[in-house]
Order: sequence, then C-alpha cells, then structure tokens
Amino acid sequence: MDSTSVANIILYSVTALIVVVFSVMAVTTRKILRAATYLLFVLIGTSLFYFQLGYQFLGAVQIAVYAGGIMVLFVFAILLTHKPNEAAPVLLTHRSKMGVLVSVAGAALLLLAIFYMPIAHDMTLAGCLGSDITIKEIGRAFTGTDKFQYLLPFEAISVLLLACIIGGVTVARKR
Repeated sequence: MDSTSVANIILYSVTALIVVVFSVMAVTTRKILRAATYLLFVLIGTSLFYFQLGYQFLGAVQIAVYAGGIMVLFVFAILLTHKPNEAAPVLLTHRSKMGVLVSVAGAALLLLAIFYMPIAHDMTLAGCLGSDITIKEIGRAFTGTDKFQYLLPFEAISVLLLACIIGGVTVARKR
C-alpha cells in the first residue's frame, strides 16, 4: 500500500464517521434549526465522497444544489413556520416505539435489496446498459422529454416546492 491509498482510506473513514454522527444528530435533536444545520454537514460530507471518487461535477452539484439551494429553502421554511428556539414536543412512547420498528424494518429491507441486486455482484450500471455513461448523456436524460427522461418530473417538483413556499407564507401570515 502506498501513502496515497492510506490517506484516501483515512479521509474516507473520517468523512464516513462525520456523516454518520451528524445524521444521527439531525434526527435526534429536538431543535429544528439545529437539525437543518446538521443536515447541511451531512450533505457537505456526501460531496466529499464524490470528490474523493473523482466525480468533481457531482460534488459541485451536491454542494450547489443540496447544501446551497435546498438548505436555504429548508431554513426559509423553518423560519416562516416555527420559532427557531422552540423545541419539538416529546413523542408519546408508543409513537417512538413504532418509529423505531419502522426504521429497523426499512433498514432490513434496504440491506436485503442491496445483497440481492445484480449490481452488487461485480456488475456496474454502465455494464448493465452496455456502454460508458458520459456527463453529456446524463444532461440529455435530465433535460429531455422522451421516455426515461426527467424534464417533466423536475418541473412538477419545482411547482410543488413553489406551492410549499406559498403555503408556508400563508401559514406564517395567519399567526
């Protein structure tokens, strides 16, 4: 092993630990603004994974779109609908037990799906499709209107987000 691969392993391990810790903190804190801040750290940690894999474009998109745009939208919605220093009420015990049960069942199903997917058995997505996937092809898929292209769902989500912002402003005005 050379020093570069050891450094990559250490960077990956530290980043993975940070992502896991901040993920747990995001879902366990009772203050919603802190949860959004912890989520921001998780998204930045995810972008570090992309940069480490050599996907600079995806890392930059992760930071610009998710860590930048979506987090601004979350914080904007939080500040419009909640008091920032207000703690969330404690859930009743049967609801928290049900949440833990659903989380464990979801994790078990996810692990089962990962182990039985053909991609997990030395096959890549590009190998399944028969060719290498380029950024140009990804761009065409996102902005196209043909079958298996995503312009219409992207526009539908943008209209949904606009409706959520309008709803948040309406709720904030009625208070």
